[in-house]
Amino acid sequence: MSKKRFLPLSRRTFLRGSGAALALPWLEAMTPALAKAESVQGPRRLGVLFMPNGVREDAWTPSGEGDDFELSKTLRPLDGLKDRLLIPTNLWNQASDYGDGHYVKTSGFLTCQTIQKSLGFDLNSNGVSMDQLAAKRLANRTPLPSLELATSPVGIGVDTNVGYTRVYGSHIAWSSPTRPLAREINPRLVFERLFRVANPNAESAQHDRLLLGRVLGDARQLKRRVGRDDQSRIDDYLESVRALERQVESASQPAGKTWKPAVDMDPATKPAGIPGTHAEHVRLMLDMIALAFQTDSTRICTFMFGNAVSNTNFSFLDGVNSGHHSVSHHENKAEKLAEYQKIAQWHVAQYAYLLHKLKAMPEGESNVLDNSMILFGSGLRDGNKHSPRNLPLVVAGSAGGRPKTGQHLVFEEKTPLSNLYCAMLQALGTPVERFADSTGLLPGALV
Repeated sequence: MSKKRFLPLSRRTFLRGSGAALALPWLEAMTPALAKAESVQGPRRLGVLFMPNGVREDAWTPSGEGDDFELSKTLRPLDGLKDRLLIPTNLWNQASDYGDGHYVKTSGFLTCQTIQKSLGFDLNSNGVSMDQLAAKRLANRTPLPSLELATSPVGIGVDTNVGYTRVYGSHIAWSSPTRPLAREINPRLVFERLFRVANPNAESAQHDRLLLGRVLGDARQLKRRVGRDDQSRIDDYLESVRALERQVESASQPAGKTWKPAVDMDPATKPAGIPGTHAEHVRLMLDMIALAFQTDSTRICTFMFGNAVSNTNFSFLDGVNSGHHSVSHHENKAEKLAEYQKIAQWHVAQYAYLLHKLKAMPEGESNVLDNSMILFGSGLRDGNKHSPRNLPLVVAGSAGGRPKTGQHLVFEEKTPLSNLYCAMLQALGTPVERFADSTGLLPGALV
């Protein structure tokens, strides 16, 4: 019961506090030289859209190879964007080919590492996610180093079927092996965070200091009423809040050079809150990603359509009467496979919606999509097999011209997923010598 009392308080208050505190941490670090360089090249951005439960595998892979390919039935919503797509086939995440059906594949999706089996308090992903490697390199260029979004609250308790805490199934972004990043699920709060970033003032900084003070006090009181496992979580939480408090204090000081949003935000467009339907909720969160990139409030964003083992009911789609996780265990039954394919295709359509929205946003002589890389994928291939081999993945956008798009690349079986991530980090201007089990840059992915 202590967990149920603690998590809603800590997560909501922490996110509101982080939204205010993280709005201004990098203003003093902005430099005219950086601004000049990016006025020529344009900013480079990374988005990751994670879909749980895999896909109907026989309806995913495009036909043909190289630049001579045709989109599959599931990928058909991406018609009109073929020249901006890089579709790799036969990549796998070897480190997640272990343990349970979903949790290892979810938390290891961007780390390419095997998580430590845990019941809750001793989380360990054994790595930093690739998005956070980029965020740390680009952190001084925008007010928000990164933005983590989702549609479902963090799972609590233990999945007794596999012996893993559900927390693992709620995170793909890890700033350290033991620290998953909190996600916001309310589009209104995301908008308020972005609006505050674009409209900072000393009065709001003072309000934030008072708010964080109350959070710390509440957390200390709560710590005296919970067990050892929850106390460990609260200690981590307090450490984060103290860091945010210092950032807010620093942000309230006069700065010689300040960041300014690339476009103005209209407060009248603020969402009312969490919509009543899943489809509306997803669209609003994607709108928030587009707004964050358009205003250049952040250049790194992850979004989870659902947590691991998500059983969101997709009966709002014609011909679907099932929950997502339930139908992913299709047992090769024709009626379930048909529903499974429609659900995957719906997710691809939402991806296409975001891509078109970014493409329609002018930025210098190009557009926001051309200055971005947007990865769509799942941590397993087929929900019935729970295999992380030949993962369903698509990368869209040119990130300033580095990714070689308009291709379906077919690799040897068991080519490391981490090779793709190395190439993406290279394209972002945040190269690494090696990432997890990588053997080099993914051949043919970059120009």
